[in-house]
Amino acid sequence: MTATDAKVALRRIKSFEDLERFKETIIAQEGPDATYVTICGVPGCGVSGSHKIYEAFVAEMKAQEEEKNIIVKRTGCQGFCEKGPIVTIRPQDIFYHSVTAGDVPEIVEKTLLNNEIVDRLLYEDPQTGKRHAHVKEVPFYEKQVKVVLRNCGKIDPANIGDYIKVDGYRAAATVLTQWRPEEVIDCIKESGLRGRGGAGFPTGLKWESSRNAPGEEKYIICNGDEGDPGAFMDRSVMEGDPHSVLEGMIIAGYAVGARKGIIYVRAEYPLAVRHLSTAIAQATDLGLLGRNIMGSDFDFEIEIVKGAGAFVCGESTALVMSIEGKRGFPKPLPRPNTSIVGLWGMPTVLNNVETFACVPAIILQGAAWFSGIGTEKSKGTKVFALSGNVKNTGLVEVPMGTTLREIIFDIGGGIRGDRKFKAVQTGGPSGGCIPESLLDLPVDYESLAKVGSIMGSGGMLVMDESTCMVNMARYFLDFAQNESCGQCTLCKLGTKQMFEILQDITRGEGRPDDIEILLELAEAVKAGSICGLGQTVPNPVISTIRYFREEYEEHIHEKRCRALVCRSLISYRINEYKCKACMLCLKACPVDAIIGAKWQVHEIDQSKCIKCGACMEVCPPKFSAVECVSGLTTGD
Repeated sequence: MTATDAKVALRRIKSFEDLERFKETIIAQEGPDATYVTICGVPGCGVSGSHKIYEAFVAEMKAQEEEKNIIVKRTGCQGFCEKGPIVTIRPQDIFYHSVTAGDVPEIVEKTLLNNEIVDRLLYEDPQTGKRHAHVKEVPFYEKQVKVVLRNCGKIDPANIGDYIKVDGYRAAATVLTQWRPEEVIDCIKESGLRGRGGAGFPTGLKWESSRNAPGEEKYIICNGDEGDPGAFMDRSVMEGDPHSVLEGMIIAGYAVGARKGIIYVRAEYPLAVRHLSTAIAQATDLGLLGRNIMGSDFDFEIEIVKGAGAFVCGESTALVMSIEGKRGFPKPLPRPNTSIVGLWGMPTVLNNVETFACVPAIILQGAAWFSGIGTEKSKGTKVFALSGNVKNTGLVEVPMGTTLREIIFDIGGGIRGDRKFKAVQTGGPSGGCIPESLLDLPVDYESLAKVGSIMGSGGMLVMDESTCMVNMARYFLDFAQNESCGQCTLCKLGTKQMFEILQDITRGEGRPDDIEILLELAEAVKAGSICGLGQTVPNPVISTIRYFREEYEEHIHEKRCRALVCRSLISYRINEYKCKACMLCLKACPVDAIIGAKWQVHEIDQSKCIKCGACMEVCPPKFSAVECVSGLTTGD
């Protein structure tokens, strides 16, 4: 059902009963025996051809003479990005992966028309060889608990009817017609929900502070401009279930007495902006946003403000200044909490997308239900973007307290290429790197802080033995120095100096006292910065020195990189006993650094070699004559 159909069915939803009747109308129109084909429609799968798959399904169903109630939907991210494009068929719960448009006729003929399984499209467990036909059987999904992502991959995000059909806006209707604002805040406090943006501040306490603060106007801000460029949890919710964010904001607005909401989202997320804009328009048309929502005396509107993706705008005062049209600078210390003095100097609740998406579920399921998930201090679930050297990359939602081992090996399937696990970084660019000895660490706010990392925005980057930890720290410091707003001297210049020292170390120019200087600088940057960026960006350096100090020492004292990553500390050589003089490497070398001829053993002129690795790539595996070795090369 489209938004237009919704308006025809019921012009405006003016009561709880209207909402229930609207839901019943949608279910009746689609029919109790409907079969739903859902195709991931977000950019990742779109690049792999999911849009063509959708079009092929629509065309194929039109061509079928047989009358069957089959509804084809484009959805948000279904999580298992490694195996996309994904097609699921409900209510049978059938899971097909790596689908192409060419597979569609067979799926229609066998599965949709004759209830048969297309065996070759099923997920095969690499450990057992068993094929799984149903979503819940796939190991990637088996241990997950979906709260934030409960609707992503199941509903059409551009269709408000789809959201209402799964009890969308029922939580808002409940609180607006049956609860007092104080009861809403008490429920959120009792649930134990903490902000999912990184700091983990109790959400209910933040709402209570804003409600009790004096102010002519109060505001609700949703931060959808996640600072971690490698993470995409918030983006996936905005793209795949935008109405859950709007509903959470409506409930927050009612609880604190705010009449205006703002979603701050990256301009680089056009699909998220489009789906949010569509959702706002649909909700407004049906009376779920605007004046006298659902017949109550509560008014609330939401607008979108596009951000430029500045990492520092993850800090609340910088974000507020950006919305006000100013440069996104964190305000100097001491500064009032934005809950008390925020947007335009008024009390402002600022939570991220994931936090707001939890709220409707908490209202409907109850505080005790949410509090029963997770650990004593970290309640509920957390969404992670599992990436790096792991077999099953994608979006993962697990109960707080799930161990790193369970996430990486049980859900993630282990290390790509069956290499050895080395480390995992949580929390994005400001997170710490956690070694193998701590794989059984439960993932919650307190446990991560104890080992020098953070929850952050939910990035989880897995590294294997081919990762150089010194170079990894250098990479994140490069990002940090570029993202520093420059307001704090120690942050701007300190991160730059740390980056330059790390650069020297990876080039074989490190000095004996560099490690201690890095640690001193890290502590100075943390102490001298007024916002979370400066206070956390040294984490990658501190944690890699703490857990992988020997790699720093090898780089500095032995001038070698054990992971064979730092170009200045490696060289390529040809094993004369293995070389077959096939001339493949000689032809591939872009700088003519390889000497030899047909039937003459080749060798590499180190003075010319630029260490691009082209020779190693073309050398036939059966020969493996080109070797990469660790150690500082002098050009001889």
